[in-house]
Amino acid sequence: MKKLFAVLCLFFLGLVMASAQDANALLGLYLTEGGKAKVRIDKEGDKYVGILVWTARANVKDSKNPDEAERSKPIVGKRILRGFVYSGKNVWEKGTIYDPESGKTYSCKITRQDDGSLKVRGFIGVSLLGRTSVWTKASN
Repeated sequence: MKKLFAVLCLFFLGLVMASAQDANALLGLYLTEGGKAKVRIDKEGDKYVGILVWTARANVKDSKNPDEAERSKPIVGKRILRGFVYSGKNVWEKGTIYDPESGKTYSCKITRQDDGSLKVRGFIGVSLLGRTSVWTKASN
């Protein structure tokens, strides 16, 4: 009985570790669709976040931000992805994405493709009402 318990514990530990590795597959640097920007996705606690680390246009300010105090700040360094949790099968949900071009924040879902690219879907309310862009893995 003790051996069976030990085997089951090892099995479940293996499942937990495999799931954590799958969840962390999102980490890294990505080039947004059209090559306009690079976003670095990191993990903070148990959530995933994304920071805008480069844009094709230098020194752009966050002029459309609804928070007037943020409008004079550069968009590079801005956290544009927040609060994502891994839901399994290469999908991260329950997060938001900030669009500096419009100043709006949307609900968002990220799906990692087999080639390492990301389908990033921003939406209002339900996922059917939104737009998807593809981000590709970038080199430093």
